[in-house]
Amino acid sequence: MPIISHNPTFPNNKISFLISDSKSLFATFKHSLNFSKPFHIKCAKKTKRTGKYRYPSEKKKLRHQEQIKNDVTTKLEGVWRISKLGVSVHEDPGKDFLGVSEALLKEIAKVLEFPVASMLPPEAFNVVRKSFDARKFQKEAKFVYTVDMDAHKLLTLEPRTEEFITELEPKHGHLEILHNDTISGDLTSMIHGNRNIDEDASLGEDVNKFSTTTKKPKVVVVGSGPSGLFASLVLAEVGADVTLVERGQAVEQRGRDIGALVVRRMLQLESNFCFGEGGAGTWSDGKLVTRIGRNNSSVLTVLKTLVQFGAPNSILVDGKPHLGTDRLIPLLRNFRQYLQELGVTIRFGTRVDDLLVKGEHVVGVKISDSKGNIESSCQKLEYDAVVLAVGHSARDTYQMLLSHNVDVSRKDFAVGLRIEHPQELINNIQYSELSSEVQRGRGKVPVADYQVAQYVNGKYKDTLSNLEPISHGCYSFCMCPGGQVVLTSTDPTELCVNGMSFSKRSSRWANAAIVVTVSSKDLEALNFHGPLAGVQFQRALEQKAAMMGGGNFVVPVQTVTDFLDNKLSVTSIPPSSYRLGVKAANLHELFPIHITEALQRAISIFDKELPGFVSESGLLHGVETRTSSPIQITRRNDTWESTSHKGLYPVGEGAGYAGGIVSAAVDGMHAGFSVAQQLGLYDSTIESIFGKAGNAAVVKY
Repeated sequence: MPIISHNPTFPNNKISFLISDSKSLFATFKHSLNFSKPFHIKCAKKTKRTGKYRYPSEKKKLRHQEQIKNDVTTKLEGVWRISKLGVSVHEDPGKDFLGVSEALLKEIAKVLEFPVASMLPPEAFNVVRKSFDARKFQKEAKFVYTVDMDAHKLLTLEPRTEEFITELEPKHGHLEILHNDTISGDLTSMIHGNRNIDEDASLGEDVNKFSTTTKKPKVVVVGSGPSGLFASLVLAEVGADVTLVERGQAVEQRGRDIGALVVRRMLQLESNFCFGEGGAGTWSDGKLVTRIGRNNSSVLTVLKTLVQFGAPNSILVDGKPHLGTDRLIPLLRNFRQYLQELGVTIRFGTRVDDLLVKGEHVVGVKISDSKGNIESSCQKLEYDAVVLAVGHSARDTYQMLLSHNVDVSRKDFAVGLRIEHPQELINNIQYSELSSEVQRGRGKVPVADYQVAQYVNGKYKDTLSNLEPISHGCYSFCMCPGGQVVLTSTDPTELCVNGMSFSKRSSRWANAAIVVTVSSKDLEALNFHGPLAGVQFQRALEQKAAMMGGGNFVVPVQTVTDFLDNKLSVTSIPPSSYRLGVKAANLHELFPIHITEALQRAISIFDKELPGFVSESGLLHGVETRTSSPIQITRRNDTWESTSHKGLYPVGEGAGYAGGIVSAAVDGMHAGFSVAQQLGLYDSTIESIFGKAGNAAVVKY
């Protein structure tokens, strides 16, 4: 076991660490200590990539680590990243503490093989990731840390650690020395930093990345969701004349419109849970997780930019960062104010009705007042570039694009139901005896969530009888712990739902979508054809759900047990967080049979992973359709420009290239630099700032 006393006793030796010249003694006794091996958390069923199967980034990192193995100077001057440090939940200060605790120092000391953890100065360490791991196969729940160790600072504060640092050997995924290019800043600082470097470069060298042209290119950005905001920020910072057009309202008015919907059932067609400043993610859980990867430099830049505009620093550390609607609203106000200070013209309540096209070149947009003000006539405005950053509910925009023969293709998406349980039940399932530590978001451990997925195979009768046996992915989506079910309809004749929560996640309910993938083959078999087949299928389900609810935005519901048993119990509906009313209905009538059966099979399997998931307190709400865009507006990999029309740059979730706040922001940010490059405002590549951005045609969010 590690020694924690300042006066440890060894066999035949009793030595105080306070004597002078103890550096050599540390090295001598280090090898005589019998340290227990550090505890490492391993992912179940994870195959280790080796040799030619490693990713290029992994190979590069391994080559770098090999080079520094025997480089003592690098070891003593660099920054070490120590990963997978597990601290027992009982020893940790809790989820809201993001500093370096005594318990964490003990784990760091084990890695360094340093005898006295209390002598390590906390100032030399920085927590860069903290996650909660309560998986059942472990002996106890743990907080898992990733920590950066500044070797130079550590040596300055505690010189006796030199021998221990010198003998450290990098181990991929556990102990690594960071590259100099792995640390990123917020977007504004990075742009300004690159500009300053260029200005300070020696004369005669053609290194200026930013154009000094006096004529400002004019760019219109359509949509003020994450992709539109970040594209606008980049373009404004590098010198473009930017106009940001949003069909919905600013968050202040949007909040009042949503209040009128929830209280008085008044749906504003252009200002609701889907349309308005910040996009659909504003009134949601505000999740900041993404499949792109938390250590990706673009993701880090987005997160740090959000902190710049008012997000808490905890999003940079939390393993599953989220903001909540209450934090997103002031953040968006700050973002808007900064854009306006840069000279961006922001036009809320303004809908883009059409594109101005000359040949196959988009030269502008036709706009009108989205409130339908008769006195406000349509305007035709010309621009050098049009960034199309609409959301996944801009169905009229999709139709308009087809009228100009813009390349649009179908994309797989998912539909299903939103399931709701008492949050206390989910806490008990996930945490067992630790559930009492949740305290509705104010306790020591996070409010419990879950993520489940299952492939369901089989050939189904009726609708898909002409197809070969196919596999459908069924999974949970947009899990909102401590949240509520909300209405996301954009048409009074249609009904669809989503989940949202505030930053504390203190609601009595937990909800998540349980959805089934829908492919092009499925749509063809159901007699939905063309590029907008997915949109047609979504609308058909939403209209059917509205009829099953009886109108007035009442949602059809069914208990989980009844849904699995193919029966309907009208008198025993558990309470719901949905505020506009629910009505018992047989949700089997909502979907084609293959989707219903896939949902039934998957939910039954989920109950084996989460015992208690199938219970009478679980309530299914219909229908969840807008999980992602059912189309993709095809674009070039190198320029982000439409494959069919020059001057048009489709980005973000509505274009089929993102799924969530962070991935949409990353896509908009990359597109902003690409547009700037095409307009002569930026003379380098995206890779020069962020590293390899990845294939623009590949959806990974």
